[in-house]
Amino acid sequence: MATAPTEIASCVEEQENIEAEEAAPATCYSKIEALQQFGIASKDVSNLRDQGYATVESVAYAPKKQLLDLKGFGEAKVLKIQEAAFKVVGKMGFVTATTFLSRRKDMVKLSTGSSQLNELLGGGVETGSITEIFGEFATGKTQICHSLCVYCQMPMDYGGGAGCAMYIDTEGTFRPERIVQICEGIGLDSSDTLNNITFARAYNSDHQMKLLSEATRLMSESRYALVVVDSATALFRSEYIGRGELSVRQQMLGRFMRELLHICDVFGVAVVITNQVVSTPDAMSFKASLKPIGGNIIAHASTTRIFLRKGQKNTRVAKIYDSPNLPESEAQFAIADGGITDSSA
Repeated sequence: MATAPTEIASCVEEQENIEAEEAAPATCYSKIEALQQFGIASKDVSNLRDQGYATVESVAYAPKKQLLDLKGFGEAKVLKIQEAAFKVVGKMGFVTATTFLSRRKDMVKLSTGSSQLNELLGGGVETGSITEIFGEFATGKTQICHSLCVYCQMPMDYGGGAGCAMYIDTEGTFRPERIVQICEGIGLDSSDTLNNITFARAYNSDHQMKLLSEATRLMSESRYALVVVDSATALFRSEYIGRGELSVRQQMLGRFMRELLHICDVFGVAVVITNQVVSTPDAMSFKASLKPIGGNIIAHASTTRIFLRKGQKNTRVAKIYDSPNLPESEAQFAIADGGITDSSA
């Protein structure tokens, strides 16, 4: 990977503040105010924004049932709003595979800091999709998330996405001091980097869901390259206990993951979630095997799933657990003062 730039421009206040307009991917969404061009009253538009719908795409992608649950929206009004949203979006039908391939070429890959890990991921963490990282404690999940928060802000030529990072912390593991360490290790201004990370601590699963609504509003005002949820499942796992609540837990998890997918589709960001594991007996090998929690709900919603384990001599091993386009393979990496590095560094 190329040497890091000496500065990172601020990307919180205005999109124009990013180093160069051509260095950033074009926005792929329309602000909710665009509905007024198709006869939707400004009062209804403001009502939609206040209830978490900051873009036209978020309305177009939402099921009618979900919109009917909003305050102040009856069936006739919802149908009119959705019809207007479909006109604004204008690309929700069939396209050829060639067209879709052309769109995918615009996807940005975010560097993790390790060339070996980047190669395993086909160039880095892909934007526009959900990447799940799971493993036991102390395997490097949170360390990767911290490193990505720094590297995502770099220009695309340096393995970044030239955008802000958003970090939703459910376990109290985010440390701005670690961001400072990583910046010092690779020669970046930590002050600008910290200002470009939007942080929130989620205290319960309901709060975690509400933060996504706030996230869409923030992302419609500034350009983001990365959303981290560390961990996505911890609060659901601790609040919904036992088989009697398993169904409700999975429904809530499914709703949360669906909202994350909408964020990927609308804003084109890379969503990275961490996940805990559970040990289950394996009758064939007489050993306990590790499985990510969340079951099929998390498995189906995650695009790429990475399993981490401890390696030799303070290294970590990452394995592609599931991916639609990446082969099952492994890579070693290390954790240093400058974040995630190659194991030989």
